[in-house]
Amino acid sequence: MGDDTLLSKQYSKKIGLVHYQYSGAIHDVIPGIGMVNLLHYNNKTDQSTPVDYRIYNKETDGKTKNEHFCDMLTLAKARGINPDTVVMDAWYSGLKNLKHIRNLGWTWVTNLRKNRKVNRNISLESLEILDEGLKMHLRGYGWVTVFKFVAKNGRIDYITTNLENPTREQIEKIFKARWSIEVYHRELKQTCGIERCQARTGRAQRNHICLAIFAWLDMNKRRINKKITLYQQTWEVIKTSIQHNIRCLLADTQFC
Repeated sequence: MGDDTLLSKQYSKKIGLVHYQYSGAIHDVIPGIGMVNLLHYNNKTDQSTPVDYRIYNKETDGKTKNEHFCDMLTLAKARGINPDTVVMDAWYSGLKNLKHIRNLGWTWVTNLRKNRKVNRNISLESLEILDEGLKMHLRGYGWVTVFKFVAKNGRIDYITTNLENPTREQIEKIFKARWSIEVYHRELKQTCGIERCQARTGRAQRNHICLAIFAWLDMNKRRINKKITLYQQTWEVIKTSIQHNIRCLLADTQFC
């Protein structure tokens, strides 16, 4: 599955790789470093593994986030990775991405915007879609199956796939797994300090991001082997440091 996240640098003025971008968490345009991630999720073990990542910096390579996404998929294929399905949100549901995934021989599941044109130039939102889904022609692509999901707050998601004869339960389970990449982003920020580097050069920022991912991999290994969450591991480090400092303070007072 693929998605991007923004490493917030709201109080920076001279840090490399920083650009004004939209933040889904803050719902506003803020300065930060854009990061596109590719994650492998095993629905049998419920475990996620980072496959690849790219730093969005158009001034350096001239590539968009969608182009980075396609590049990572191509490289994953060359490395022998063959997922059951590629999952992404509406941002990555453009025709170029969908066709690229199809050309790689893979299937996909994504969320289409309500104004996407299907059949004979009809907006997706104007169609009546039953619970069992509706097969339709996506303009510029071909035949797909669309399922309509309505949340408790009234939000409507049009989950679409090129899978053959998909069921509603199957698609719901696949798309819910996409939440694991949001968890990955949150853990990188809250437990690995991926946003905290204040070094000014782009190279230093890239090094810090890479090391933060390595830290996540190490902590995730402990989570699997010892059943300790990343947040518990972080607290253990803090707790050990506090205990050590208290002992040092007590030792110093004995000599007063």
